[in-house]
Amino acid sequence: MFLQRIGSKGIRLGTLFDRAAARHPANFVILDHDLDIAPGLGRRVTLTELADLVDDFASRLWSVKVRPGDHVVVHKSDGFDISLLACAVARTGAIPVLLSSKLDGATVAELLRRVGQPFLVTDQDKLENHLPGEVFGLSRKVLLTSGEHEGATSFASLAGVERVPAVSMPIDHPTLITHTSGTTGTPKLAVHTGMSFQSRYRPQATVVGATVRRREPVAVHVSFVHSRMFTAMPISILQGHPLIVLRDDDPQTVGELFTQIPPGFIEAHPNTFLRWEELADDPRGPLANVKYFSSTFDAIHPRTVHTMLKASRRRGRRFAQAYGQSEVGPIAARTYSLKDGADFNGRCVGVPFVGMTGIRVISRNGAPVSKENPGFIEVRSDGRIVTYLGEHERWQKQVNDGWWRMGDLGYRTRFGCLHLLDREVDEIPGVQSTLEIEDKLFTRLPELVEVIVICGPDGRAVPVVCTRGDAPLDELAWKTAVVDLPALGDPVQWRLEDLPQTATTKIKRLELARLLAAGPAA
Repeated sequence: MFLQRIGSKGIRLGTLFDRAAARHPANFVILDHDLDIAPGLGRRVTLTELADLVDDFASRLWSVKVRPGDHVVVHKSDGFDISLLACAVARTGAIPVLLSSKLDGATVAELLRRVGQPFLVTDQDKLENHLPGEVFGLSRKVLLTSGEHEGATSFASLAGVERVPAVSMPIDHPTLITHTSGTTGTPKLAVHTGMSFQSRYRPQATVVGATVRRREPVAVHVSFVHSRMFTAMPISILQGHPLIVLRDDDPQTVGELFTQIPPGFIEAHPNTFLRWEELADDPRGPLANVKYFSSTFDAIHPRTVHTMLKASRRRGRRFAQAYGQSEVGPIAARTYSLKDGADFNGRCVGVPFVGMTGIRVISRNGAPVSKENPGFIEVRSDGRIVTYLGEHERWQKQVNDGWWRMGDLGYRTRFGCLHLLDREVDEIPGVQSTLEIEDKLFTRLPELVEVIVICGPDGRAVPVVCTRGDAPLDELAWKTAVVDLPALGDPVQWRLEDLPQTATTKIKRLELARLLAAGPAA
């Protein structure tokens, strides 16, 4: 009944907190940081207070002539208010365009140019220290969430404006624009609608509703500019779960918070779970109450899955991995339990959602698709974006008779399970799957906190490794670990913080390969 009630209207971000507060007025959101737009609100905020905050800032936007159909770019210092501002923009009928705080100024300027004279929401620090001066000419108006600037209007100066009612837009109208990871160049701007979001919402809403008890906290550490936030957040607050929103994934602070408020469900990036492996040994048991771990975005390694499951003390605990993409949402999924051990086949990413998504794998050379001859993975989903803003021809090139080319290589077993081997652009001649090699190295070398196999300057597969505490790599242990693997170049050790990352903590493999080829100076 719940899904049917909201399904005909799609995900309506502008009134999301109003509806959640009407159902669960005393429910709350826990933050690990203060909001730039409301620093005095505190870190334990009721849904009623957040609904009022979204209404307030939507009215402030309306007072500076933001109207239905306008584009409002949000690029500010990281924080949950990015997601709240997106809801406020949507409440006016305008279209929020969310750009990661990690993007460099030149890239932001290029994306502003692509949007075409949008309103820009940012802050004093971004304007003065990160963005080029040309953003003023590329924007209709610049609004500041914090600080002051002579060329911009602060939201603080708009306090007390008359409240205006929410604007309702059709379900097939653009409701949010996010950018792709940018691992292969300048990010693309993905256009989502209320209906495409609703199609992404259904699979996980069903899982959460069936596995996590009402009123159990749900913890989320997801990029605030990623489309995933706008399905994870509604699931939690509409179903009545207290929501823990994390900006930082530092194990020490997260351990303290989870000890005080034990979550029953955690959604996070794969690299976040990797960093939280040390919480498994925390005597306070910060992960002990977790019934369900969930991750999308990128490949997650068997060692990390097994470590998380061992840290929980709940009966029937599961780790769910979903395979998807910003452009299409979750497409396939599988779950793991303790009995799967720490050396299961991490390349098996699951099966499609029955009646919701479809998968096919197309041969590259006419021969049957197999592990030895992987093909192009194509998917079908109602959650697919409707275009790339300003690049519709580029969007069309990835659509083949309704099927979307994922840019990944893999195969399906006779049981229908999809196996993901590599991104097309990351394929290395003579290496069947770089991801499979990485899985095995993680399992065999507990001291690794990251390993990325990339194509080196001479065409050989080169492993770039990071160790816990930046300890020197044990050469004997390494030689033992790679003895049965495809021929690899000598490992190159880097500090984890020096690896180029996207907003969702994916490693930019092509950028890393470029840096490696450029030598130590780079």
